[in-house]
Amino acid sequence: MAFDLVFFGGTGDLVWRKLMPALFQAYRHDTLPDNGRIIGVGRDDLTDEQYRQLIQTRFEQVDGAKRPNSEEFARFAQLLCYVRMDLSQPAAYAALAARLAERETDHVVMYLSTAPSLFTTVCEQLAACGLNTPKTRIVLEKPLGHDLASNRAINKAVGQVFKEEQIFRIDHYLGKPSVQNLFAMRFGNALFEPLWRREHIANIQITMAEELGVEKRGGFYETTGALRDMVQNHALQLLCAIAMEPPINAHADAIRDEKLKVLRSLKRWTPETLTQHVVRGQYAAGNVDGKAVPGYLDEAGVNPQSHTETFVALRTEIANWRWAGVPFYIRTGKRMASREAHIEINFRSTPHDIFKNPAGQSNTLVIHLQPKDGLELHLFAQGQSKRNAHTNMLSPVHLDLDFDKRFGSQRVGAYERLLLDVLDGRLNLFVRSDEQEEAWRWVEPILEHWSADTQGPRPYAAGTWGPSAASAMIARDGFCWSEET
Repeated sequence: MAFDLVFFGGTGDLVWRKLMPALFQAYRHDTLPDNGRIIGVGRDDLTDEQYRQLIQTRFEQVDGAKRPNSEEFARFAQLLCYVRMDLSQPAAYAALAARLAERETDHVVMYLSTAPSLFTTVCEQLAACGLNTPKTRIVLEKPLGHDLASNRAINKAVGQVFKEEQIFRIDHYLGKPSVQNLFAMRFGNALFEPLWRREHIANIQITMAEELGVEKRGGFYETTGALRDMVQNHALQLLCAIAMEPPINAHADAIRDEKLKVLRSLKRWTPETLTQHVVRGQYAAGNVDGKAVPGYLDEAGVNPQSHTETFVALRTEIANWRWAGVPFYIRTGKRMASREAHIEINFRSTPHDIFKNPAGQSNTLVIHLQPKDGLELHLFAQGQSKRNAHTNMLSPVHLDLDFDKRFGSQRVGAYERLLLDVLDGRLNLFVRSDEQEEAWRWVEPILEHWSADTQGPRPYAAGTWGPSAASAMIARDGFCWSEET
């Protein structure tokens, strides 16, 4: 399958940190289709060879296992080309059209790893040059807008020149192997589905924590914040994967129809729940890994009086028969105690205790997303030591499935998987416009509430698990976050 893959923003961070390494891994694994060409687009005046040298230099900063040796890169580099373009100038698109006309391909993928403000301009100019053909696919990176109105405007503009089946709105969390296994665990096994409902599940927690601060992205983060950066997209997509009904088949629209039902079933916000069930925080100076780190207000590019949140914790419910009354907790933040992302399914206690369970503990299924990738099932068993051989006291035990150990080199990274899906035209792991708009519709009342709140976010020390108010929020329901058990 001959293809051209065009990276708008071809010299930017996302391309060299994530996209090029992912494509190289596909090339190394022999899963990248033959007869491909990768075209970087940028404002720098570079030749094809200079662009290859630039990418080779950038590869030196990639993780060792993903870094090609000189021989491997020399072969991979033959796929790389470069086109100099000022995306704001209509005449510049003629140079891209001429480059694409050099050869026949089955598909052309336009990957917009640029500022979202350029999405509309790029799509309109591609259409003006006749580059929105039926064989063209367009990939849009987040954030797709900053509120519902801007999201709708982008979707409308892109939808005027591309059909919905040509548009790939990417959320890299959906490409993670552990998220794929969430679908497989739920819909490929008979074990969990009978228990996957309110009668058996007490609460569900989604945690996405980072040790890093905003680094050199203070200016970007000032206009985004944790709610837009993580909750509106990644967290809600994970919630949909957990809570959706079984689709009628594995086709893209069947899956996305069920996710949309979940988003539409989320309880709407009221003034009371906005006050009690949403916590925003902002990291102050603290210690991470034994090293002192500055607070958010001292980061480069950040307004010293900023109210931008670097932490969000919230509680919500899904108003349908399967999940009625089950609280879902979402927590995400920067400069937290560790880097980890996981989903914790906490089951209800046995209805009649004939054994003595460890205090405050329950059966739990933990789905690890990063840095560990796997499943843990926490159970109770009767100890066999002499001390408790004749008692009814139970001890916690767990079953641990480490996907990296089990599958090893067969594992495919998130961007590698998603890029291969784009090249193959598979939309299953990409977000449809109505999903995205529904997520914005649910998030927007929180943004409006915060804009009227003069108190601002609650401070928390870097290297901790966020403001104490997040613990108080979940404690009101009689539960606690996993690290507090």
